[in-house]
Amino acid sequence: MWASQMAILPGRTHAPTLYSFGTTLTEWAAKALAEARHDRLILVGCSVGGSCALEVAKLAPDRVAALVLIGTKPKHRPEPALRDKALEIIATKGLTAAWDEYWEPLFSRSTDRTIIDAAKATTLRQHASDIATGVAVFHSRKSSDLFVSECNIPTTVVTGEDDVAPGIKLSGQVAASAKQGSLRVIPSCGHYVSLEQPEALREILLDVIDSTA
Repeated sequence: MWASQMAILPGRTHAPTLYSFGTTLTEWAAKALAEARHDRLILVGCSVGGSCALEVAKLAPDRVAALVLIGTKPKHRPEPALRDKALEIIATKGLTAAWDEYWEPLFSRSTDRTIIDAAKATTLRQHASDIATGVAVFHSRKSSDLFVSECNIPTTVVTGEDDVAPGIKLSGQVAASAKQGSLRVIPSCGHYVSLEQPEALREILLDVIDSTA
């Protein structure tokens, strides 16, 4: 999902696949951090990836120059029924049914169909067990809203104009709660900004890079 951003800093951009890193967000963060070769990091994450970015920042705040949180909810309210239903659908009906139920609705209605179909194809190439791990990790994460409000790391919160999870209102609250927070809203875009509006995200990332230089 980060293919369009990998060339922004050639040789210095890393997009790990998190599923094999463990069964908790802390394990994911620790292994992602261990793979990072540089000491001045700009952490970019979408949805559960944004939550992982926050965990990395908790582990090594002195190494983090900036955070870019896309469609991320730092505050977590456990929803075990939703988790169990999602895991049951994956186990009994497969990834196609889970895609139709949970992930396709997060795209903007104005997003080109070819982009959505490509994202679906990428999802269906994954092992169902890996996606189930991702769902379980997402639902077992701890809240990070207090960390966001207390840390001094510049934090750019990005949301698609049409995103419903978390959406503009909650994203604005996250940005306002951060000591150095800012909100960027991307028109005609849903939850998956890197896929739906890659050029708009590229411009945001270049601005963040420039601000940390």
